[in-house]
Amino acid sequence: QVQLVESGGGLVQPGGSLRLSCAASVSIFTIYAMGWYRQAPGKQRELVAFITRGGSTGYADSVKGRFTISRDNAKKMVYLQMNSLKPEDTAVYYCNRYGSPWDWGQGTQVTVSS
Repeated sequence: QVQLVESGGGLVQPGGSLRLSCAASVSIFTIYAMGWYRQAPGKQRELVAFITRGGSTGYADSVKGRFTISRDNAKKMVYLQMNSLKPEDTAVYYCNRYGSPWDWGQGTQVTVSS
């Protein structure tokens, strides 16, 4: 059973930055493409960014140029650097396998507000 533990969320002012981390307890982590997703109140969960096992990345248009996804295969970690945060980025953020999600973790709350 795969466990995903997200951390690093918090309250930040518009224009601020946060770095999210995700620890994955999965064997052979390197073979999986991973993604960051978010779910705002009253909205469906959406894909924010993904990174392939080879390191190629993709981003939702709403975060392109502001967010950066990365991974550390040795540590089985995935990161999301979020800069120039906006109030509309407020959501619970989750990491998971890209394309075929495993069971979801608890996520980490990001609140962007002045």
